[in-house]
Amino acid sequence: MTDHPRSLLTALPIPARRRAWLLGCWELTKPEITFQVTLSALAGYLMGTWDALDGWHLAGTLLGTALTAAGVGTLNHYFERDFDAAMRRTARRPLPSGRVSPATARYLGMLLVFAGIGLLCPVANALTAALAILTVLLYLYVYTPLKRRTKYNTLIGTIPGALPALGGWTAATGNLALGGWTLFAILAVWQMPHFLSLAWMYRKDYERAHYQMLPVVEPDGHSTALQTLAFTALLIPLGLGPYLVGIAGPVYLIGALLLGLYFLRPALVFYRTRQVQDARRVLRASIVYIPAWTGLIVLDWLLR
Repeated sequence: MTDHPRSLLTALPIPARRRAWLLGCWELTKPEITFQVTLSALAGYLMGTWDALDGWHLAGTLLGTALTAAGVGTLNHYFERDFDAAMRRTARRPLPSGRVSPATARYLGMLLVFAGIGLLCPVANALTAALAILTVLLYLYVYTPLKRRTKYNTLIGTIPGALPALGGWTAATGNLALGGWTLFAILAVWQMPHFLSLAWMYRKDYERAHYQMLPVVEPDGHSTALQTLAFTALLIPLGLGPYLVGIAGPVYLIGALLLGLYFLRPALVFYRTRQVQDARRVLRASIVYIPAWTGLIVLDWLLR
């Protein structure tokens, strides 16, 4: 019988235990997701900026967004620690493995959220801070519990997931104009193939933890593959939206079209095969999409 991870941790020398604790705290913030969220806020900010860029204002907005996202990720770890322990993919996360205590995660998450919103309100504006608060509430108290109650949780979760892009727009413009909602729509639709492909890859894990993910409720995979393809295809015309509403130029238009077609290819293959390796290709393409899309926006902004 193997030792429990908590026992292994206490057997480590104190310096190694401290390093494990610090690394665990870092993992709690979900740095990959925080990075994606911050990129989406950058995209929204640049799309809403037509005059000279205020570097300090942008930096404060991005830092506030990153702190809030990190806090939400940490609190999500705290709320789902028992369910994470039931899944092989997540059993070695900081809380199930015992590297970080639940109390530490709770207080760290609250500190990061309060720091992020506290920075956004004076540095960006009250509207952006309000959107950040709404993101926190929807993600933690609507989307998170719905993952164990309805197969529509992924669709509902796209709302808090897309709000940071709108927050970047409101930080730059102070309004909720059409351009901001266009960016919100792109981020909302992008999340569906991203999370559906992930859910298909780990459907057995989700079933063990009693998550009502679509691949668990409908195990034949037809609906999962169809929705993955449909939302990826929808992302192509939506991706052109910034050009059509006049907030992006032709460089963005061409790049967004090519990027959408790049994303569509693995989605088509997954629709035909429903194989795990093809779902993984969809996931990888989705991970590439947001940095590449943001890069297009940066390039388009520099060429204005």
